[in-house]
Amino acid sequence: MAWLYLIIGGMFEVAFTACLGKARTASGAEFWLWILGFLFSVSVSMYLLYLASRTLPMGTSYAVWAGIGAVGSVITGILLFKEPTDFWRIFFLFLLISSIIGLKLSSKV
Repeated sequence: MAWLYLIIGGMFEVAFTACLGKARTASGAEFWLWILGFLFSVSVSMYLLYLASRTLPMGTSYAVWAGIGAVGSVITGILLFKEPTDFWRIFFLFLLISSIIGLKLSSKV
């Protein structure tokens, strides 16, 4: 169950970074809706990280949670915000994914 919490928490981390990206260009009521989305997403994400860390080692929990968020945020940036997709960026993205998988495979829980 802890790994499921981390995966879902990582997805909420992606959501809160996407909300921040959208809030950057918004104004008025739309800005506040994105900020509310950010606050909700960050709260859920942190709570799920907390739940996962009750079972998994904190270092593993945080590294996987942050890694999922980083990978998801880069992909979201590419898809929604037209960020660059050069060879080295994609190479290191796959390296990060490999590291997350390695942490999962080396975990005893």
